Amino acid sequence: MRSLSRVTTAGVLGAAALALLTGCLGSSGSGESGGQDANRNAEAKKVELTFGSNSVKGGKSSAGATFISDVLIPKFVADQKGKGVDVTVKFQGDGSDDEVYKQKLSLDLSNKSGPDLFQIDGIWVGEFAQANYIKPLNDTVGADGKVDEWDGWKQIPEAVQALGSYNGQRYGVPGGTDGRVLYFNKKLFQQAGLPADWQPKSWDDIISAGQALKKLSGVTPIQINAGTAMGEATTMQGVLPLLVGTGTTVNADGKWLGNNSQLRQVLDFYHQIYSTGLGDPVLQREAKGRDKSFAEFAANKIGILLESDYFWRSVVEPKEGVAKMADRDSAVGYALIPAAKPGGGVKGQDFVSMSGGGATVINPNTKYPQQAWEFLQFMNSADMVKESLDGAAKITQRSDVNSEVLKSDPMLSFVAEKVLPLTQYRPGLAEYPKVSAALQQATADIVGGKSTDQTASAYQKAVETAVGGKDKVASN
Repeated sequence: MRSLSRVTTAGVLGAAALALLTGCLGSSGSGESGGQDANRNAEAKKVELTFGSNSVKGGKSSAGATFISDVLIPKFVADQKGKGVDVTVKFQGDGSDDEVYKQKLSLDLSNKSGPDLFQIDGIWVGEFAQANYIKPLNDTVGADGKVDEWDGWKQIPEAVQALGSYNGQRYGVPGGTDGRVLYFNKKLFQQAGLPADWQPKSWDDIISAGQALKKLSGVTPIQINAGTAMGEATTMQGVLPLLVGTGTTVNADGKWLGNNSQLRQVLDFYHQIYSTGLGDPVLQREAKGRDKSFAEFAANKIGILLESDYFWRSVVEPKEGVAKMADRDSAVGYALIPAAKPGGGVKGQDFVSMSGGGATVINPNTKYPQQAWEFLQFMNSADMVKESLDGAAKITQRSDVNSEVLKSDPMLSFVAEKVLPLTQYRPGLAEYPKVSAALQQATADIVGGKSTDQTASAYQKAVETAVGGKDKVASN
């Protein structure tokens, strides 16, 4: 089963092609883009481009690779031919470990090589930008307004655009994305006297529902991922959605989250769940605890579970899910994740979420920046985004496509319409994985019985080590 700690995105524009394949930049010019004319070769009638993706037909993310090579590229070539331009696009696809390809790509880009366009995980954007491996689209393509004037931006919510942005500048076009919500078992809610249209407005509301569910025999009231065994799923389906509900993010104003009031608030919430019998501590320690939580929810043994939309369409999906629920549509409810208190979330929001996904960027060293931008616009057009889904109902980056392809699925429509406008993304910085690991350990400490103060102090030391000093950490 595919890990939910990895981003969940739509079609070729998402997790199917998150990391990249590297290779020779056959159409690369020499020198940095900052010293090059963004309009170089703009009038060329014969063009060669390369497109990199960590996907391969018949292997890793096969559907994505098939779409790129068999649909996207041929249609773009035909489109350009109609404009009098002879374009050859070579697909560079492979299917190796994401981190391995990240390293290879970094090496290529540092040597002014690599594909003309490539897809990266959204959490790499900031790191690559800091290293000058990629540049803002307005630098690579030109600051004459053509990037900002693309009509596709109007269909991509501002929050989703952040997936391909860094420091307020667009570095790429985001692919499909996802959103996290609170799922709840309506049958258990009915037995506990809770409403079928439950929508908590605070963390206290979640705890109150958990206490009502606790009266049911054999039921774990609440599952919020915790501990190190679940890896990034603990961070993305636990700590971070709660953290943004306290009004801050894991990296704010250039500093990483330290032992501050917001962290302690999150740890206190975990303590409320796992020290009072509202959650199952053993499940958080098991190697396959997350999979087991899916199975228990499907078996009507877990009342409330924080997960992404992947849970709806791939886990409890009635026919092909890994933990099928034949009555999913009537038995599974979903609600927005509330801030700790109304108005207490980031940006003063009442409700919050976290999302993942990837973006497609242009190599600043490409010989054909204008044609690469043409390709980027074409692949993110409504027609191509829709075609990349191959009939599947998945959340894309485009609101117009979502309105059409998700109209028969109220849950996915809920995420697209209600969750995406208020969501947040992980910071695309090199230190993030180590900070994430420290947060996972902190939740493990709470589940293991340590106090909030003990845990927060140990986390502070761990994060200082992870990011290279106390001056880079915000604490109070």
